Amino acid sequence: MRRVVVIVAVLGACVALAATAAAKVLRVGSFHGVTGQYPTIQAALKAARPGDWILIGPGDYKTSHISTPKGASQFPAAVLITTPRLHIRGMNRKTVIIDGTKPGSAVCSRKTSAQNFGLVGSARSSTNPYAVKAAGGASGVNGLMVWKAPDVSIENLTACNFLGGARAAGNEIWWNGGAESGKVGGHGFTGQYLTATSTYLKNQSAAGEFSAAQYGVFSSNWNGGTWNQIYASNFNDSGFYIGACRQVCNQTVNHAWAEFSALGYSGSNSGGRMLIENSQFDNNEDGFDTNSQNGDNPAPQNGACPAGVSPPVKGAHSCWVFIHNNVHDNNNPNVPAAGTAAAGPVGTGMSVSGGRNDTIMDNRFSNNNAWGVILVPFLDSGKPCDGGVFGGSFGPTSCLWDDYGDALVGNTFSHNGSYGHPTNGDFAQVNLLTDPGSNCYSANHAAGGGAVSPASAAAMQAAMPTCTTTSTPPGSSDSRFLGEVLCDSQVQVVPGTPASCPSGPYPRVSKIVMHPLPKSLKSMPNPCAGVPANPWCSKRRGGG
Repeated sequence: MRRVVVIVAVLGACVALAATAAAKVLRVGSFHGVTGQYPTIQAALKAARPGDWILIGPGDYKTSHISTPKGASQFPAAVLITTPRLHIRGMNRKTVIIDGTKPGSAVCSRKTSAQNFGLVGSARSSTNPYAVKAAGGASGVNGLMVWKAPDVSIENLTACNFLGGARAAGNEIWWNGGAESGKVGGHGFTGQYLTATSTYLKNQSAAGEFSAAQYGVFSSNWNGGTWNQIYASNFNDSGFYIGACRQVCNQTVNHAWAEFSALGYSGSNSGGRMLIENSQFDNNEDGFDTNSQNGDNPAPQNGACPAGVSPPVKGAHSCWVFIHNNVHDNNNPNVPAAGTAAAGPVGTGMSVSGGRNDTIMDNRFSNNNAWGVILVPFLDSGKPCDGGVFGGSFGPTSCLWDDYGDALVGNTFSHNGSYGHPTNGDFAQVNLLTDPGSNCYSANHAAGGGAVSPASAAAMQAAMPTCTTTSTPPGSSDSRFLGEVLCDSQVQVVPGTPASCPSGPYPRVSKIVMHPLPKSLKSMPNPCAGVPANPWCSKRRGGG
């Protein structure tokens, strides 16, 4: 039997080596004066086979053609990827630009005349949670979109100005496993050294947003994947998004940086094994939000470990872990904002909104002028309301998810709460239902080792050091907190009735600013690493 096992292992290794040897390198554009075989990324994709490499030389690759997946016309994309196991890599992160603007315009132009709003005459979806108003009912466009193709890597490039519209669009880089299906249809990915941004916003008005980019780097209905060294800015929803994967997400976000968006990160109904580490969220309206809601079903967001799965970090309370991150200065109301993301309370470092069994440990929260961390319910409407409570005191069609089982452990807080409202400070919570467990707080401290603020947070930490699984009645860290957070987020519990502000208003948008990219973003050290031999990656030429 042992001999059979050895033979099978050797055969498997030989097959893997043969597959590697058979992989082709398809080169787009030119690099170091050497012209590739293909003028466009789409042409290379058409020729590619599973396991191939597509290298992209420096250049501004405009959107001249829009494709949709077979049987899924609601997902228009400039670069549609359906072949599994492709390796797509730019030769320079800063100068390989996948650009949503029209041919002939400047790189990532901010002019309205330069924008590509997508397929014209598109019907606006009444059920699509991504749909926004756009020019002439246009569809909007996604940038690079992987459609259900497993184990595709996208690396070392910039995507810009792919705008939302009447269909599911406005995502710069999207691993899409079947959005709106309620099922996980994609498996495995790598995204690293990626930049996602937009320079364009048609200003919001009472009639609604005209058009904007919605998400930067996006994963939905997907199981397994890693993002590393990624940056996003200027989005009306979130810079990074992971959703609709319930408790089988199995994804890691490492060395990410999100700023100048409504939410730095958003994660709807994403749980199970999730690790967000060594990342920075700053200058957003709300730095980081994970939540339960209708849309990107099935709900809820639940970070508990599935059977047989261990937490990704030793000592973590659950499988969803937020660790070693820097969350600071999220006090920016002057960002693009639309939909539920616009309700992110300005001045908040991190929101857990109807999220359950999440671990937040060993992070720094500083200079967030409302709260460092808040744990709050999420109020939505309609069905399916999976895992929530439908109807009740918030109206016959309301749907409410409460927060519970969340652990806030060993975090350092400094200079949070400077807006000065009564409950502002390092952390606060409220739950509105009788829940099957409690949140817990331990070893959180002010910088230098002092007590957390306000006094209600310190009292909560003393009273709830351990998460329990006993029934927990409705309550709040401070009876005033619910009114404060409703005021800050402008949520109308009763439609048509503005939220009251018991101790005065919070900052509101005055003039939206679209910020340029920082100069400190690093390109991949050697873009030829791991690539089969080809004219761009000979020993003589190297990478760079």
